[in-house]
Amino acid sequence: MTGNDFVAFFLRTPLHVFIGNTMLITVTGCRTGKKYSTPVGFYCDGDCLWVLTSRDRTWWRNVRHGANVSLLLNGKNVNAIAEAELNEKAVESRLFDYIQHVPLAAKPLGIRIENKAPNATDITHVAKDRLFVKIKPTLI
Repeated sequence: MTGNDFVAFFLRTPLHVFIGNTMLITVTGCRTGKKYSTPVGFYCDGDCLWVLTSRDRTWWRNVRHGANVSLLLNGKNVNAIAEAELNEKAVESRLFDYIQHVPLAAKPLGIRIENKAPNATDITHVAKDRLFVKIKPTLI
């Protein structure tokens, strides 16, 4: 069992409340039609959920141009529309916001905090290897 398998299992139990801002996202493969589920961290901004991920991961490629996804969010199944944000300048801007929402993420990402603000050079460097996926839950 991998770490992701353990987290996915845990998210399906009543103990999911102890994981915090983590959800299970299920995407459909563009070429295969197969369903892929992976746990991801997120933060809320308005009516959208934002997921920071590495460009090396593969799941986000299935939502590159927008796609329907399903989420296991706070123990509930939720339908949503997801779209990858690949533009580096947009990713840089979103990274500033992300660090404001999740300040503990700065150090693991290699982003220094100076005068209570993320270092702009570090943000530019990190944005080259990362992207955001914007997820908008659909009304039921």
